[in-house]
Amino acid sequence: MSDIVVVGAGVSGVHLALLLQQKGIPVTLISDRSPEQIAGGRLPNSVAHHAVTIERERSLGVDHWPVEQYGYTCHYHYVGIPDNPLFYRGDFVSPSRAVDYRLYLPRLIQDFTDRGGELRIDSIDADGIEALSQKHDLVVVSSGKATMGEFFGTRADKSPYSAPQRRLAVGLWSGLTPREPHGVTLSLSLGHGELIAIPILGVNGPATALLFENIPGGDLEVLASTPAGEDPAAYRQLVLDKLRQHHPTVFEQVAEADFALTGPDDVLQGAVTPVMRNDFVEFGDGKIALAMGDVHNTVDPVIGQGANSASYSAQVVADTIAESSEFGAAFGRLVADRRRERIEAVNDWTNAMIGLPPADHIPQLLGAMSQSKPLADEFTQNFNDPVAQWQLLSSPEATFDWIGRHAPVAS
Repeated sequence: MSDIVVVGAGVSGVHLALLLQQKGIPVTLISDRSPEQIAGGRLPNSVAHHAVTIERERSLGVDHWPVEQYGYTCHYHYVGIPDNPLFYRGDFVSPSRAVDYRLYLPRLIQDFTDRGGELRIDSIDADGIEALSQKHDLVVVSSGKATMGEFFGTRADKSPYSAPQRRLAVGLWSGLTPREPHGVTLSLSLGHGELIAIPILGVNGPATALLFENIPGGDLEVLASTPAGEDPAAYRQLVLDKLRQHHPTVFEQVAEADFALTGPDDVLQGAVTPVMRNDFVEFGDGKIALAMGDVHNTVDPVIGQGANSASYSAQVVADTIAESSEFGAAFGRLVADRRRERIEAVNDWTNAMIGLPPADHIPQLLGAMSQSKPLADEFTQNFNDPVAQWQLLSSPEATFDWIGRHAPVAS
């Protein structure tokens, strides 16, 4: 029987541990923080899970937040074209859902341990990976210290950026009236950045996650560069002012008397350099360490694909482990082949959406969606199918053909 160790208890690592457990494969999950430390920490992200990931959670018996109560069913788009702003909606076939990872991860780790899983609290750096490989058949690395990324090495062909393309500020806020039907708002301020407003269940109850994706040098960058905790009242006013100026359809949801961060730890500021790394590293004895999740592919959160892609990768890895008896380079190449299309589609789609200036066909698509509900619906539903989405966005020809298929037919 294979003996697997998973380093990192983010969504990819926890899903892999649960999947292997379900298949009866011995697995040890290593986390650098206890479930209690995760639950009591600072907001780590503003992740949404789409229907394809929620279905995986159902099959694992860990769908503790039913979409009927906690889900949302659409994306609202605002494109801030001067004198001619666009506002329209695209619908999902099945709902998506956002739950604070300070709730989500501890609960799933508890599921794993309640079912007899082995959890180890330890801080593993790159130097410790080979030592782990000597004790286990396979080491899967899904998160960890910055040196982990260097350990696996960068794929230059899929990593076009050497620096962050957005400076990020995300907080959980009260005082926003949800739209009906419940949905995420994707708001674009030309030349300044994006705002993703997400209905989310936070540690302090239902809230709205405001994820500001701020272009360096733009008017919104101040939201990332002003420390939110130094003067909370001033930061709150700054957010209100920028909402009013750049993201009016979200600002109109605000009841100013009730608008506030839901807690002092419910805000995160920083930046992400998108990068794809090699699938595995081979050791001298023929064993490998396999990269998964953020260690394998770090993406900007602008289209919310990171966690969904990480969960998909966990499924591929689990299925391939279950079919295999040896875990050397041939196994690593098999995993790479099986997950490549979807992981690369997420990587390429994300990088296209944060490109500066954007490729001409991207804004033309956004404009066309405002004139075609079926086009907007298909774009929205494809958040569950990034391969299909990237095929439609990967070239001007493909995008214009897609737009043409949804163009009104003259009578």
